[in-house]
Amino acid sequence: MFSASLKLRGRAKYKIWKNWQLFHATDFKSLMNPCFIFCSVLGMFPYKINGSTFTISKWRYILSTFIICVLCTYELVVLYEIDFLRIIKFKGVPKTLERNCFYLLNGFIAVITFIKSGPRMRLLQTIMNISSKLPVSSYQKLSKFIHIKDILGFLFLTGQAIVYYLNLDFDTWHKAFVPYVILLVFQMDMLYVNCACILKACFKRLDDNLKNLQEVIVNDEPHLLRRIYHKHRNPFLLKELKTLKKQHLAISDTLQMLNMVFSLQLLATIILTFAEITFNLYFYIMHIRIGVLMSNLSHEMYDMFLMVYISYYSLKIMLIIWVCETGKDQAMQIGITVHDLLNNTSNEQIQNQLQLFSLQILNRENAFSAKGLVIDGTLFISIVGNITTYVLILIQFLITSDSCNEKNNSNNVTQEI
Repeated sequence: MFSASLKLRGRAKYKIWKNWQLFHATDFKSLMNPCFIFCSVLGMFPYKINGSTFTISKWRYILSTFIICVLCTYELVVLYEIDFLRIIKFKGVPKTLERNCFYLLNGFIAVITFIKSGPRMRLLQTIMNISSKLPVSSYQKLSKFIHIKDILGFLFLTGQAIVYYLNLDFDTWHKAFVPYVILLVFQMDMLYVNCACILKACFKRLDDNLKNLQEVIVNDEPHLLRRIYHKHRNPFLLKELKTLKKQHLAISDTLQMLNMVFSLQLLATIILTFAEITFNLYFYIMHIRIGVLMSNLSHEMYDMFLMVYISYYSLKIMLIIWVCETGKDQAMQIGITVHDLLNNTSNEQIQNQLQLFSLQILNRENAFSAKGLVIDGTLFISIVGNITTYVLILIQFLITSDSCNEKNNSNNVTQEI
């Protein structure tokens, strides 16, 4: 009997360990666990999870308050030293502008992250509730993407912070706070991406259920007991349609909540990404064409830093836009499936229910947005187009300047002769 109890305890422990195992998520908590851990390490996860409920942790909230106060103080002091006291000087006005954008936008994202702690907790609770209907296979499929993305991204930025600390000639507090701010913004962006991925999986699950319902309707063949069959079948189909319609409404409301909670943060991230890519491309071209260095690094190390920053911001914005674009497409696919169902049924009651479902889908614009700015492929194309335009203008300006200098030099030589 004693050995049997030990076996039961061992199985229970194994089950708990398996639920926390990487790449094998079985629920919302195990799926988001790496992201929650990294947010806790950064001091920006003032929650505790009791079973299936999020609650505010008093001590974690105090820690978040302390961190955000120290961070805001650091940001204000650095901006004051750059713009007023001129203690921190950079090589050229563009580098000064780039640093102002960096500190202002990253500081803004950190403050918004702290202010939105309460709404974000309610959002996570809502997503946990609606995602509880997902099968284990969906969680495991999502975990392979989400866990790898979160872990590799955190390790990459941590390694970058170490290289930043060892090679750049700045004060220790700059070397500590700048990587911390970058990690904080990255984790908040990845939290948004994870929530968007879960909502996308919920939309896909809803669409799969509608397609299964469509197979039931299409494969309905006449038989001798047709009246009795329809008498029992129609209430079942109507009940299923009403349930799916309620699920669609709940997922759509959660998507709107996601847009409201992350809108300011996402908008600041887009502006920051556009600014950092543009400025770093400008610095790279200036270094290649003229040999201008904006720091005390060697030429090879300077080029490497610029390309790493450009690649990091480009990949991050591409990831955000890809998740939002595919999520919007998955939500639109539900409308197509409902219309297919409507075309394949002749029952009046089911048609009325499907028409109501179709009107609900039309009235809910299930798009990922930030203050009216829709996050989709059009945004990516516009960002790439604007950056390309700026780069071409810069290259044209540099070519024109070189030709003018050569012309002036030739005129000087002619006068001397």
